[in-house]
Amino acid sequence: MREFLRRAGLVLLSIVVSLVVLELGLRASTWGYLFAWSNFVLDARTVLAERDAGRYAPDERLGYVPRPGYAAPGMTIDAAGLRRTGDSDGASATGAPILAVGDSFTFGDEVTDPETWPAQLQQITGRRVLNGGVSGYGFDQIVLRAEQLASRDTMAPHDKPSDIVVAFIADDIRRTEMRRLWSADKPWFVIEGGKLELRGVPVPPRADPWATLSFWQKMLGYSYLFDFILRRLDLLHDWFGDHIRVHASGVGELLACRLTERLAELQKQSGARVLLLAEYDPVVLEDPAFAAEQRRLTGGLLACAEKNGLATLDSFSALSATAQPRRLYGLWHMNNAGNRLIAELVAKALN
Repeated sequence: MREFLRRAGLVLLSIVVSLVVLELGLRASTWGYLFAWSNFVLDARTVLAERDAGRYAPDERLGYVPRPGYAAPGMTIDAAGLRRTGDSDGASATGAPILAVGDSFTFGDEVTDPETWPAQLQQITGRRVLNGGVSGYGFDQIVLRAEQLASRDTMAPHDKPSDIVVAFIADDIRRTEMRRLWSADKPWFVIEGGKLELRGVPVPPRADPWATLSFWQKMLGYSYLFDFILRRLDLLHDWFGDHIRVHASGVGELLACRLTERLAELQKQSGARVLLLAEYDPVVLEDPAFAAEQRRLTGGLLACAEKNGLATLDSFSALSATAQPRRLYGLWHMNNAGNRLIAELVAKALN
């Protein structure tokens, strides 16, 4: 037994020494990291927290909303907390406005104000379009945002929308299963007594980044070698991300379906026509297996919406029919050309 322990100790020591040598060697190859030993996970979450603190304002019901008056190169948030839809304020547009709500695809990540699809919809229709999209939202938050904006008591009569476009991607359905996404706490729904019940409100403020780290993230987060390996394996999403699940995988489909009932009620109470728009991330157009699952999730939600009397629009056929669909995207979100196509599809559907 003593000999076994001695041998096991030597093996363990050899592994540790080898990892240290690899760590130092890898850091030396980049030189800069040889003298900087910060926690990579903490750094990533701190940068995200600092960016979001400027860009967003806390909201007890939604978790966070765009900060009124915020501006960055190519991005402007107006006094109402909506992204600017073009170079003008829409004063030349006529008739009741169109309200657009959704996630980062609606908000317009990776493009400037006039290149978002709500801005281009305003250009095509000549009607004012209110961009209420918020990056990172789940379908539950999107529905709550639509209810909040469409029924605001402070909204002037001429600002009340006659049409509400509710856009989503399939991942927004999964997000309804979470109570925290990317370190930002959010509301969530449960089904009790056959009814949807909102939970997690008031939404607590964002946690300190260090407090969100697990034991292993506090230990291995300092390793450039570990970060290098996860990066090559494309596994950084969950390692860097701070996500807390409250529902089992798959429950989001049921919740999202039931949430279309709330949209139907919003349509009834507000008098505004609701159009549910399905958008897609670029991987759907590159990976057939991934696409099949995303189309299944999307199709299920659109079917629920139709059953509840809502108009629907699936953009997949139009996207895939283009010569090179990937050219409609930037890194992850739609570029100017892709947003133009979406705006044209929505304009046609509204007419």
